Order: sequence, then structure tokens, then C-alpha cells
Amino acid sequence: MADGGQVEVQGALARLNGVRKRFGETVALDGLDLEVRPGELLAVLGPNGAGKSTAIGIMLGLQEPDAGEARLFGRSPHDLAARRGVGVMMQEVALPDALKVRELIAMTSAYYPDPRPIAETIALAGVEKIAERPYIKLSGGQKRQAQFALAICGRPRLLFLDEPTTGLDINARETMWATLRKVVATGTSIVLTTHYIEEAQALASRVVVMAKGRQVAAGTVSEMRALVSRKRIECVTSIALAEIQAWPEVSAATLEGETTAITTAEAEAVTRRLLAADPTLSELEVRRAGLSEAFAELTAENAEEPAR
Repeated sequence: MADGGQVEVQGALARLNGVRKRFGETVALDGLDLEVRPGELLAVLGPNGAGKSTAIGIMLGLQEPDAGEARLFGRSPHDLAARRGVGVMMQEVALPDALKVRELIAMTSAYYPDPRPIAETIALAGVEKIAERPYIKLSGGQKRQAQFALAICGRPRLLFLDEPTTGLDINARETMWATLRKVVATGTSIVLTTHYIEEAQALASRVVVMAKGRQVAAGTVSEMRALVSRKRIECVTSIALAEIQAWPEVSAATLEGETTAITTAEAEAVTRRLLAADPTLSELEVRRAGLSEAFAELTAENAEEPAR
């Protein structure tokens, strides 16, 4: 252990090995292996019920696995020195309502061996306008901003953020994205669970996709997109959207302004069909699917597999 209670560890900062967790008849985690590496922003994606929050809870020592092992900085998640290296922002949070945001930051900072100066935390989190307001007087989005300030105030080596931008407007979300990039640049690793696919695509250095309590894919955003067969076709066409949606080769089709966007695993066949049906077709573009389409395909492939 280093001075100030900091835990030194080589390799993964946090890890789950073969973790299983059941709640009654529901299998939440089914032999999950998951690791968080130094210097990365790891986005954990999955549909509701995939086991994301349960996995984070076990990594943090908030829940116990039925089988398998959780390690935090190479130690038990219950080890005090390990816990002091972590910042956390969960979806369900209870804080003293009467305290001002600045007071909450000061109180939370006292738990850490080397916290940021309070003024630095306030500026980094972008909460200057609400720093002197009691927590009870904040809107839902402002409370999320205050919770984020508490998560980063201790200068953590590992930051867990569970759906951090839910309830934030676009400006507040973009401010938080900019802060996350700054925090990663200082050497902090981040585990981010989010249902905003564009958030993972914009921020993550690595993505893990979960379904039915298992990891079904992992890699960079580019690697995840390369795993799937779907492509995206964009064009301006006079063909009715409903007609395109009915084509058997089409997975999804939407109208975005004047542009028709089509997702398909058979891009060549759909392109030929478009050209044959509409001689006036224009603005045709075919490209590899984005992370959103990759996520949809990866989770759909596992939706029918029974949990073990």
C-alpha cells in the first residue's frame, strides 16, 4: 500500500470473475467476467434487466455474489483503502436535504485521503450556480449535477457512473461529457452505464455489451461496429416509407427530414431494389452501421437464449 492509504495494483483496477447472482427465480448475472483497465472509459451497455446495475453493485461491494469473485484494486471491495480510491454516482441517492451543495462536497471530500480543493471540484463539475443552494431546492437535473460533483471530489482513481446524464438538458449533458474527458485525461478510469447509445459512442474507449446476465461482446466502438453485419443506407426517395419498411431485407427504416434511413444486413440487395423502384433516387450513401445498430443486433441475437 502506498502512502495516504492508496492501494497499488498492477493490471485491472476492478474485476469480476465468473460472478453469478440470482434474485429468487431471476438470474441477474450468469457467470459474468468483467474487468476495468487503467486509463479507460468503459461503457457497459445492455437492455433493461441485462444485469448492469447488479454487476456494478457487486464490484463496489454493495451486493454479494452467489458464486465467483469481485476484486477492487486487487483487494476485496469491502477493503477501506480500496474503497477510498473510488468515486460513485448511482441512480438512487439519498443526501441530507438541508445541506448546500458546497457543504455536501466538503463533507464527502473529508472521506478521501487526497481530495480536490472544493473550488476546483465546483468548477470541474460545473455547479457554480447551485453551489450555495440547499440540496432540497434543486431540480432533478441539478441534483444529478451535484451528485456528479460528489463522485469526482475525492480525485478517485476509478469512477462508477450509473446513468449519470438521465434528466439533464443538452447543455448540462455536454458539460458533463467535457468533464468526463478531462477526468480520463488526468488518469482516472471510468465505468459508465448508459441507455444513451450516442453517449457511449462519443466517450467510450471500450464497450461491453451485456444481455441476460452475460457479456456478449466487448471491444472498441469500431470493433463493436465491425462485429455486426448490418449497414445503414441513406437516400432521398419518392418510395413510401411504409413500403420500404415492408421489404423483407429491411430491419428498420425511418424518415429523417427528407432523408430515408434504412438499416439492413443485405445492403446490396436493398440498394438494387431502391434504384429499380425509383429512377429519381438521389443522395444515396451506404455505410457501416453505428453503435446503435450494433447494440440492437448483438442484444437481439441473445434475447432468445435461455439463462442458465
